[in-house]
Amino acid sequence: MNALQPTPVLRNALLLDGLLSGVTGLLLVLAAGWLGAFLELPRMLLLVAGSALLPFAALLVWLSNRAEISRQAIWAVIAVNALWVIDSLLVLVIGWVSPNLFGYAFVIAQALAVALLAELQWFGLKHSQAAAV
Repeated sequence: MNALQPTPVLRNALLLDGLLSGVTGLLLVLAAGWLGAFLELPRMLLLVAGSALLPFAALLVWLSNRAEISRQAIWAVIAVNALWVIDSLLVLVIGWVSPNLFGYAFVIAQALAVALLAELQWFGLKHSQAAAV
C-alpha cells in the first residue's frame, strides 16, 4: 500500500525536522554575512543552503499534519536528509571550504542532527500502519 497512517514518532519527527529546518533556513538567509564571517564559510553557500531549507521546511510541516502520508513521500524526505548529511560532510572532507573550528563544529553538528531526524523518520515509517482502503 502506498498511503499510511503515520505513528506519533513519524509525525513528530517530520514536524521537528520542519521547524528546525525553517529556523535554520531563516538564520542562514538573514545572517549569512555575519555567520559566514564568524564560521569562515562562504556567504553564498549559507544563503543557498538557507534558501533551500525554507520550502523543504514548509513541506515537512504540511506532511506532519496529514491524516495519511504517501510512503514514497517519507522515503523522499529520508533520502533528502541523507543527501544533506553526505553533502555536508563531503564539503569538509574534499576541502571545498576551509572553515574555522566553529565552522567545522557547525557543519558537523547540523549534519548529526539531520542524521538523527532521518533515523527517527525511518523508525516512524517502519512502525506506521498502512491506511485503510
